[in-house]
Formats: sequence, C-alpha cells, structure tokens
Amino acid sequence: MPAATTKSALKDITVKEYAKLRSLLDGIGDKQAMRTREEDTSIKDVIAHRANWIELFLGWYRDGQAGRKADIPAKGYKWSDLKTYNADLRARQAGLGWFDAQALLEGSHLKLLDFIERHSDDDLYTGAMKGGNSPWTTGRWAEAAGPSHYRSAAKWIRACVRSDLVDTWRK
Repeated sequence: MPAATTKSALKDITVKEYAKLRSLLDGIGDKQAMRTREEDTSIKDVIAHRANWIELFLGWYRDGQAGRKADIPAKGYKWSDLKTYNADLRARQAGLGWFDAQALLEGSHLKLLDFIERHSDDDLYTGAMKGGNSPWTTGRWAEAAGPSHYRSAAKWIRACVRSDLVDTWRK
C-alpha cells in the first residue's frame, strides 16, 4: 500500500486502519488479551506498544520543532536495539490491564488525529521532519506511528485468534 501524500489521505487511512483494529479488539476478551505468546508478548502488550509509538512520534516532532535532537527511536536506544526496547517497554507496562491498554491506544489515536488536523499539507509533506534524521516527511512518520502500526497489530492479533481457535479445536 503506497504511503499517503496528503493530509486528507493521511487522516482517512488513520481513521480506516484504527476502525479495523478497533473492530478486531472488540472481540478480544481479557483472558485472551493477557495470555503471553511468542517472545513473552500478549495482545495487551502489542496494543500498549502501539500507543507508545504514537507518543514517541509526537515527542520526536516536538523535539525537532524546538531545535532539539530527537531521540529516535527512544532515549538510550538505537534502531538495532528495538528488541531490547520492546522488552523494556513490556516490563514498564506489565501492570497495565486490558482495559487500560485499550484506553492508552484510544487516547494516543485521538492525539494523532488532532495532530493531523492541526497541520497543513505543507507541514506534513513538504521536506523532511525536523529532528527526524531521515528524508521522511512528518506525514510519513505519522503514518508509520499510526496506521502502519495499526495494520501490523491487526495482522498479529488475527494470527493469535486463529491459533487460539486451532488450539480450542484440538482440545
């Protein structure tokens, strides 16, 4: 799927992918959401992780606009440290319940929509994002933090649900 190149397209894909993910989450109960799977990760962890990445993006943007170096992906981590970062994030979010993880995602999603709404096509798609240390536009970073992450979460959760159905069938 090609990346959005306008504010309108970014908003549309953000709303569309969140709605798909939200519809999927509505069918996930607490027990299923909290069960750990590969790499000691639960559906709850994946959802809380997605909320965190939106917050990271918003922080990168603020830092860049203020002329500060953005800590991408996060302070003290390099891209090659993502597995470690993800494990550390799961540990920091270990006390979150399923309801709280969903609330975090909802709140971060609304912040992302507000961010998109407050910026023009030029703000989002003209030139590289300040502090982003890459040629990506602000809109491209926003899409990676929001709708792209929503898609990957939905794909992973659907695989979990299929696996749970197979496990139930085998019993």
